[in-house]
Amino acid sequence: MTTVHLARHGETTWHAENRYAGSSDVPLTARGREQGNALARWAAGAGVDVVATSDLSRAVETGDAAAKLLGVELVIDARLREVDFGSGEGRTRAEMAAIFPEQLAAFVATPASSPLPGGEPGTTAVARGLESLADLTRVAGADGTVLVVAHSTLIRLVLCRVLGLPLDEYRRRFPGLANTAVTTVELPSAADAAALVERGALIRFNAAL
Repeated sequence: MTTVHLARHGETTWHAENRYAGSSDVPLTARGREQGNALARWAAGAGVDVVATSDLSRAVETGDAAAKLLGVELVIDARLREVDFGSGEGRTRAEMAAIFPEQLAAFVATPASSPLPGGEPGTTAVARGLESLADLTRVAGADGTVLVVAHSTLIRLVLCRVLGLPLDEYRRRFPGLANTAVTTVELPSAADAAALVERGALIRFNAAL
């Protein structure tokens, strides 16, 4: 089994207002960069062999600190992007409720299968995320350790899929992830994404550094 540490990126400039960032490229705050440095120090003591991030700058900057400290090349993979929230991007929950209340209510009830207007279904997002993880487990090997810096919703969708839980339960089963908190799973060194489905073991969830 490959050990995979899943970490959310550091704090962003939209964090204080709780705006949905999704696929928008929102920069880190100074605190977010400090969180990235703390994650790097943690990774240096965790035996990490591979560091991978999404291609959004908040994830790249967070993960790059760890890659530099470990002396490894950073793997940047667009398949690890956050779910695209469509018309919800850049908006708060209250703003969405004023503009498209019915669609928001459906999203809150079944967030993976009822995307926000113009948004990405959870099934699509988790499929690309699992493809990336399958590739990373092959690179790291059965005894390897991977640090993946990605995004809150994508990480929780992935957890549901590898643990055999309904995707629409991701919020209820896995309440929000803290910035740079680490969730650890063990996954088989997979030939493809399908081999990861219902095959993972959760070691810890949302652990502070």
